[in-house]
Amino acid sequence: MKKLIIAVMLVAFAFTVAYAADSVTYDSKKGAVTFNHKDHADKLGCEACHEGTPAKIEIDKNAAHGAACKDCHKEKGGPTKCNDCHKK
Repeated sequence: MKKLIIAVMLVAFAFTVAYAADSVTYDSKKGAVTFNHKDHADKLGCEACHEGTPAKIEIDKNAAHGAACKDCHKEKGGPTKCNDCHKK
């Protein structure tokens, strides 16, 4: 039983590492926005966006243009102009 629990934990850890390394692209009328999860996690740490246990965050236009992205970019010196993030 202990071996099974350890195996499950190792698989979960491997999945978490692989998931965290991916980039996500959001399609938009203004152009696609690519979010590099690894770069953000390396610079800011998980707790900057995730409360408690990290889980996928659903991002929509209002969240991206508000507290989830743009407000943080203003505070931390990230890109804030439309074409900085939206690429056609």
